[in-house]
Amino acid sequence: MSKQITNTLMMIRPVAFHMNEQTAVNNYYQKTIAGLSKEEIQENALAEFDSFVNKLRAEGVQVIVFDDTLEPETPDSIFPNNWVSFHESGEVILYPMYAQNRRLERRDDLLADLGEKFNITSISGYLDWEAEHKFLEGTGSLILDRQHKIAYAAISERTHPDVLKDFHEHTGFDIVSFQANQTVNGERLPIYHTNVMMCLGEGFALICAQSIDDELEKSAVIRSFENTGKEVIFITEEQKERFAGNMLQVLNDKNERYIVMSESAFKSLDEAQKGQLSQHGKLLYSSLDTIECLGGGSARCMMAEVFLPKK
Repeated sequence: MSKQITNTLMMIRPVAFHMNEQTAVNNYYQKTIAGLSKEEIQENALAEFDSFVNKLRAEGVQVIVFDDTLEPETPDSIFPNNWVSFHESGEVILYPMYAQNRRLERRDDLLADLGEKFNITSISGYLDWEAEHKFLEGTGSLILDRQHKIAYAAISERTHPDVLKDFHEHTGFDIVSFQANQTVNGERLPIYHTNVMMCLGEGFALICAQSIDDELEKSAVIRSFENTGKEVIFITEEQKERFAGNMLQVLNDKNERYIVMSESAFKSLDEAQKGQLSQHGKLLYSSLDTIECLGGGSARCMMAEVFLPKK
């Protein structure tokens, strides 16, 4: 059976982080910060990034950090989990991205560098779908149960059923798809990424079930969790808005388990939820306020899991 969690992460250190106008059209988590210059925004984001990486490394989690480049301009490069996923088979999969400037985040030099330390057997993907304006944004769109070969996916402008079908045919993962919404100015609109409202670990599934308005779809998702032996942990829509769904379970070099999240997410949880999660790993959190506000993503989005076999 495949591993669900890894002790190796790839992260991208920002050089010019700022709000991406191309993604803000359907990422309703992005908000402006008044009174901060571009330089101050980058300074804050860099401090948050470095502090986060230091906390992970201090616990024995292996973090491979690459620096972003000033050219081309890629304000969301800090979220690499959307353009690439790494698999135990040695396969690297590349994904079609909604925003044109996010497509520039895909970097051959990073893959070449990783290929010096890990066995990369193939590089594949679904990039041709970009020409048809159909997208699937990596493990933002796909919550992978690697052990049971199930992919959970909330349909949106960034998660298209046709590309999901392609992913299923290519990988053999069964697809559990559904509609997940959030309230924006009184209207229910699709959540841009599945990993904002759902997190899957070895023994648990954390979900904002309130996001799934269709009761049959909601029941099917929860039933799938239960059928695969997951403890289901529920969060509210208010907690989801504070990125409590955007967590990741990781290992350290001693095979100890951690549940990684932002400080905002941690503070939103009640004691019962913290108790449930603590059964599955030590809770590790870091302040990501600037990144969350302007980027509309959080801790999980910043970590691309590396499952590739080491050389």
